[in-house]
Amino acid sequence: MRESLQVLDQVRLHFNQGGLFVLNLTLAFIMFGVALGIKPVHFKRVANNPKTTLIGVLSQFVALPAVTFILVWGFHSIITPTIGLGMILVASCPGGNISNFISSLARGNAALSVTLTAIATLLAIIMTPLNFAIWGDLFLRAYAHKAVSGELLPTLQINPWQMFQTVFILLGIPLAVGIMFNQKLPILTERIIGPMKILSIFLFILIVALAFKNNFEYFIKHIKYIFLIVLIHNLTAFLTGYGLASLFKRNKKDRRTISIETGIQNSGLGLVLLFNPKIFPPDLAIGGMAFIAAWWGIWHIIAGLSLATIWGRGPRRKGFGKGKTQ
Repeated sequence: MRESLQVLDQVRLHFNQGGLFVLNLTLAFIMFGVALGIKPVHFKRVANNPKTTLIGVLSQFVALPAVTFILVWGFHSIITPTIGLGMILVASCPGGNISNFISSLARGNAALSVTLTAIATLLAIIMTPLNFAIWGDLFLRAYAHKAVSGELLPTLQINPWQMFQTVFILLGIPLAVGIMFNQKLPILTERIIGPMKILSIFLFILIVALAFKNNFEYFIKHIKYIFLIVLIHNLTAFLTGYGLASLFKRNKKDRRTISIETGIQNSGLGLVLLFNPKIFPPDLAIGGMAFIAAWWGIWHIIAGLSLATIWGRGPRRKGFGKGKTQ
């Protein structure tokens, strides 16, 4: 397994300026779609119900990166350093753009889900670069002490300001435009928000296709290892959210929602960051990181919908999805 993962590490994923522009534009469009569902009332709910919201935020930006570090360290003898960094990068990203839809299907707290998505996406401008820098550096330092003699470790010298700037452009600006669009054109927003969510899924698949069109044979050949790693990591993420919410005695709807918000990650952001030459130089062997981020983005949709199907069984009660957080 380790030998196969080392092969993936050496895959170079080069993008010309045109391809990189398409990737960035696609992610910005996806985030614009997310912002269409965000309203000022979602931020007001934080003041009314701060405890549940705080638990959800801590689950995504504190608990998940910490648990991911423990996980990658536990498997450090099996995985490669860049595979571990890829898992940490995904864990540092905010919740995914379909988490609200999945929470509704799972009979979670729809209001809490949208509120957490809004807050997490805004916080990601700071927390994504910060978490990756802290936990990624810590992982490489710890790994270096256990590295096999002669093993070359990737040099992680990320410019925090450059990463912050990139995340701000990809998340902050589309969010601001989307929220203003929602406020100024509410009727049009209601008409297009549903199709936008569906389109977002296909656009993410487009990002993955563009990223690996020249290296698809590697992906197919080694998918069984990537599949297993992402499966374990994603399951850990869902359990982290559910466990933390249970620890603080949240109700069933809130536990489900926090679990989904923690397990559905915007790995598309991580993938686009990997292709930014100002953050990750083209000569850096980051194939393993890119494969993890790409497959995570596909798998969490499958896992999330499967989980929602299980939780969503049984007759629906009147008024479902409109409950308040505690």
